[in-house]
Amino acid sequence: MDAAGRIGELAVPRADVTIETPALLPVINPNIDTVSPADLESEFGAEILITNSYIIHGNEGLREQALEEGLHDLLDFSGAIMTDSGAFQLSEYGEIDVTTEEILQFQYDIGSDIGTPVDIPTPPDVSREQAADELETTLDRLQIADDAETGEMLVTAPVQGSTYPDLRERAGREAYATGLDVFPVGAVVPLLGDYRFADIVDVVAASKRGLGEDAPVHLFGAGHPMMFALAAAAGCDLFDSAAYALYARDDRYMTVRGTEYLDELEYLPCDCAVCSEHDADGLRDLPAGQRERRLAEHNLSVSFAEIRRVRQAIRRGNLLELVETRARGHPALLAGYRALLQHSEWLEAADPIAKDTFFYASTESADRPEVKRYHDRLDRLDLDDLERLLITEADPSDEFDESWDLRPPFGPVPPALSRVYPLTAELPERPDRRARERAVDAIARLHESAPAVEITVAHRSWPEQVLAALPAAVDAIDVTTDHQG
Repeated sequence: MDAAGRIGELAVPRADVTIETPALLPVINPNIDTVSPADLESEFGAEILITNSYIIHGNEGLREQALEEGLHDLLDFSGAIMTDSGAFQLSEYGEIDVTTEEILQFQYDIGSDIGTPVDIPTPPDVSREQAADELETTLDRLQIADDAETGEMLVTAPVQGSTYPDLRERAGREAYATGLDVFPVGAVVPLLGDYRFADIVDVVAASKRGLGEDAPVHLFGAGHPMMFALAAAAGCDLFDSAAYALYARDDRYMTVRGTEYLDELEYLPCDCAVCSEHDADGLRDLPAGQRERRLAEHNLSVSFAEIRRVRQAIRRGNLLELVETRARGHPALLAGYRALLQHSEWLEAADPIAKDTFFYASTESADRPEVKRYHDRLDRLDLDDLERLLITEADPSDEFDESWDLRPPFGPVPPALSRVYPLTAELPERPDRRARERAVDAIARLHESAPAVEITVAHRSWPEQVLAALPAAVDAIDVTTDHQG
């Protein structure tokens, strides 16, 4: 694990496969063959995909073929297949002509490996009354799904509640209390489309607080690689992407920093097979159908590469460094990362206590869970034998009982802990203001836990506004101007 991100395994018994998570589910429209499921499996390594059972159910030819041959043969895919229920169409068009019982039975009959009930995808920013009423309907349908006979088919329990954190938390808690298997955080597509990543983080965090730690969490409709790292750090395990095909249809080229229009590119900033075979002019000059296919292949390559990058970052324990890098690519992602750090209590409880070296990569690093955990544990330090303590950015002094390092953002670091994670952090030579503020917070906490100890802080030209937050009983000296004995 790293932050709330984790490497997991989702066992899908009906497909007889186990999926490593985080995982990307390409969306397959059964009426449009941009990139075939067989090619997704053989060329991109897709282990799981998602298609819409409502579309199949509503097309007589597809319906009869799926019932006769089974979904895996219909799509020519040997991995796991999740099916949506038509809830997206409900949100788009206002009504659908199937019930939860009917669509779950149909999903089971065609051989879906993971089925979905017809929940109510309540959009963002509606009235609380509407969100609460529609949540009740969704919860009723989850109970219907829980009671249904679905054999080895896993069934999802969508978590709704609009943009009301308490409703999302309750929805997560009640969904987890069912016997259902996978927990999609639903109705976030409008937030994704408007780049409201901070609101998405708040929705996910609230949902996660209601769910159990072992709940597989699917962020429904999250298909852009620019936000995979952030969503994984918030605890999402599954992502589904129709964006690779939809963007390709509009000549849009995906990157981990955002999306570019092909007409505006002079160079292709990627080394995937498509971008290695074509330059920008060559890709533009392809016939429309071929260009759409090649752009979709590029978009898939970028997306699957980012999933692998996220997995590796979790393994190494540097996922938050990857999130910080991605956050510098777009202001909305930066807002999302800051929103994640504001869920400090929940995030710190999930974050491992030891991992790879902490890199202070941005101002936001000062508010990472590792810093909070260290500050919270300062009162465990035994200062009973000390009368005078120096906390210094300069050399130790024999005028004090002990000299501790001053390391923003962690603050006071006793010699015995100086080589313990996260105090082995790689820190900038010139701390920023936020790191110094967090260090002052830590010193204040230390003083509160041991008020009888005389503490002196030796700093290198810290701003007066930062030092003003030190307790009145703590002395501060500037070692760039004052002589230290």
